[in-house]
Amino acid sequence: MPTARESLLRAAHAALRARPWTAVRMVDVAASAGVSRQTLYNEFGSKEGLGAALVGRLVDDFLDGAAHAVTEAVGRGADPAGCCAAAARWMLRTAREEPVVRAALTGCWGARTPLPAARPVRSPGAAGQPALLAALLRDRAVSGLEAAAPPPGAPPPAGGGPPGEAERPGLEFAYEVGLRLALSYVVAPPGAVRDGAAVADGAFRGDGADGAAATEGADVPDGEPCGRVDETVRALLGRR
Repeated sequence: MPTARESLLRAAHAALRARPWTAVRMVDVAASAGVSRQTLYNEFGSKEGLGAALVGRLVDDFLDGAAHAVTEAVGRGADPAGCCAAAARWMLRTAREEPVVRAALTGCWGARTPLPAARPVRSPGAAGQPALLAALLRDRAVSGLEAAAPPPGAPPPAGGGPPGEAERPGLEFAYEVGLRLALSYVVAPPGAVRDGAAVADGAFRGDGADGAAATEGADVPDGEPCGRVDETVRALLGRR
């Protein structure tokens, strides 16, 4: 059975999917979670505290999902470059579907999303600093390779074993470049270009709740970006 905190975070996330954060009411979140409003305030202190906790939870789940995507790719026989492409695909799809993750990756916060904590405890600083979040994403992707290591005596996966100490710096460098390449498609999705000046004007004027909303729902075809990530990482690893 979920705790009151978990129930409240789920209720807040559901409310955020239905309306901008500025329109989310604490009384409605508490009622949806089946707890009193006092319990909500006891857990989070304020609406800002609830929002910051929700941002932290969604960012943590995003990072864990990237590591899981890599581990699954290893199980399918992918090599390190293919595993990075799997993490990139996770990034693109999650940013497309989850406005909070998109805001954390781009630094574009607005009325549609809550704000990260000024001094976050979990994923230190990641939600408020896209550069740090990119570095954490790289680390989680590399850790996904390590988590997929076979037990002692078992043959390595088809795509190769986990990185050794000597290989890790080169792998981290290649993964950071590859994931930053994928991140560029989050910042400037191809759909924004195809939609023409109307989207660009909306983004610059801040039409709607915020600039990020201008490209919300834009089609982000992840096949081409992930193929480029695969090629880039493969080329970088081949040089070392």
